[in-house]
Amino acid sequence: MSAITRGRALRGLFAVRGRELPAPVAPGDVVAEAQGLRVRLGRRDVLGGPGGGVDLVVRAGEVLVLVGPNGAGKSTLLAALAADLDATGTSGRVRIGDRPAHDWSAPELALRRAVLPQAATLSFPFPVEEVVRMGRAPWAGTAAADEDDAAVADAMAATEVTEFARRPFSALSGGERARVALARVLAQRAPLLLLDEPTAALDLRHQELVLRVCRARATAGDAVVVVLHDLGLAAAHADRAAVLHEGRVVADGPPAEVFGGELLSRVYRQPVEVFPHPRTGTPLVIPMRTGRVRTVSGGHGAEGDR
Repeated sequence: MSAITRGRALRGLFAVRGRELPAPVAPGDVVAEAQGLRVRLGRRDVLGGPGGGVDLVVRAGEVLVLVGPNGAGKSTLLAALAADLDATGTSGRVRIGDRPAHDWSAPELALRRAVLPQAATLSFPFPVEEVVRMGRAPWAGTAAADEDDAAVADAMAATEVTEFARRPFSALSGGERARVALARVLAQRAPLLLLDEPTAALDLRHQELVLRVCRARATAGDAVVVVLHDLGLAAAHADRAAVLHEGRVVADGPPAEVFGGELLSRVYRQPVEVFPHPRTGTPLVIPMRTGRVRTVSGGHGAEGDR
């Protein structure tokens, strides 16, 4: 079976009659929302708690970054916004568009949100271009299917993976796989992008590339939610940052307003200082470290800890 035939067969899985296509949104419109969200796994509250749940609004035209230490609930919140959580142990409301998230069918959800998980794995050696084309599956049978080739080409160019379009996905490095997985999400052209640590496996150049792509999608009118560990990237590229701590959103706003030294030191349990960049004013978050100073003893230079 050729790559084109397999792609058509895959897209055919989504060719469900009666799908409701996404309505256009304007900048600032609410695309997704969590209200009183609480997620409990076993005896542990992963999000929210007895005192209340998590509230979060996602708007069109914005890059919203979720930050916080390991175990703070960032990936769980992202999964909830994607309607990918089992209802067991979950309470509160998540809305996508104009209705509760779980009221949408799976094909309808795929038209409204695109999800990039932390790890991208495939069991078969599909060529890179075919992996990216999988992102077009939700649009099969609609007028937008005519845009498949352009959407795939644009996504591959944006993530700089065009040059290895014919290589098998399994032969790529970790960073290359991450970019191909992002290209698949971009090709889907959903109005809500949910990206879980998209820069984790990338070098400096491609970290910046990914966040520029996020900014471009937001400028074009999409809503973009990104889980990041790098506070510098978050400060430089986010319109809003939601800081999570022990399953709760403890701050939500522009990075320049919420990235305070006292708050971040408490949340991360690591003393930090926050300075404005001398040229751009973007917050720079610097861990406080024990410095090394040069001392002089008996005429010979020596280094000691301060």
